[in-house]
Amino acid sequence: MNNDAASALAADQVIDITTTGRQTGQPRRIEIWFHRVDDKYYITGTPGRPRSWYANLLAHPQFTFHLKQSATADLPAHARPITDTAEREKILGRILASLAGLTTAPGQEPAAWVAGSPLVEVTFDN
Repeated sequence: MNNDAASALAADQVIDITTTGRQTGQPRRIEIWFHRVDDKYYITGTPGRPRSWYANLLAHPQFTFHLKQSATADLPAHARPITDTAEREKILGRILASLAGLTTAPGQEPAAWVAGSPLVEVTFDN
């Protein structure tokens, strides 16, 4: 990974990801936020309806993490679903603390996130 990409991972928040469709096998690209916690990278979403991107990553964990704010790069990556409740509480607690003020709607309490939000850890391929 070059210095521009490393700097973008430290500063940016909005990316695109390209997953492989779980049913079609076709590439699917969406815009999404990523989060840094203890030098690890995560993708999540608000609690609620099922997310296609998450279902795609469960079926095909390899994906492309597209930097597009302060640098442009297409980083091959792997998604690890976080399903352990204690691990989810720790990670989502840190993410929610960083989003203070954005998660005050009904159903957006930390317990709702732990129970109903998609959450994956991102590992970049070498």
